[in-house]
Amino acid sequence: MSVQHKYEEGIIAEPLNLTVSLRGTREVRDNCQLFRLTGLLDAFSEPTFRKVLGSKIDEGPKHIILDLSQIDFVDSSGLGALVQLAKQAQNAEGTLQIVTNARVTQTVKLVRLEKFLMLQTSVDAALENLKKPS
Repeated sequence: MSVQHKYEEGIIAEPLNLTVSLRGTREVRDNCQLFRLTGLLDAFSEPTFRKVLGSKIDEGPKHIILDLSQIDFVDSSGLGALVQLAKQAQNAEGTLQIVTNARVTQTVKLVRLEKFLMLQTSVDAALENLKKPS
C-alpha cells in the first residue's frame, strides 16, 4: 500500500523508498519533478539515492528540483551523486536545481560546485527559474 501526502491542491507526494538515514518524497508537476529529502546524504545512503533518483529522472519529467533544505549532512559521496544526477538530467535535456540550507551550501561551495549544481534558496525560486526562457 502506497502512502501519499497532499502538499498543494492537485499535487500528490509519493514517498521514496530510500534508507533509514535518508527519507523523501517525490512530487510530479507539469514540467518537473520535486524531490523533498531529509536526513543524511552520505556514503551509506548514496547508492540507493543515486539508483532511485536516477530511475525517476529517466521516467520524467526531465526538469528536477531537489529540496535538500532539510538535509543534515552531505559528504563527498553525496556530492558525487549530485554531480552524476546533474549530468544525467543534462543528458536528458533537462535541468537539476538544488534547494539548500547553510550546511549544504557550505559543503558545495567548498568544492566549487555551486554554479554547476544550480543552487537555489527556495523551492519557489527554483520553480520560477523553470519559467524563464532558456
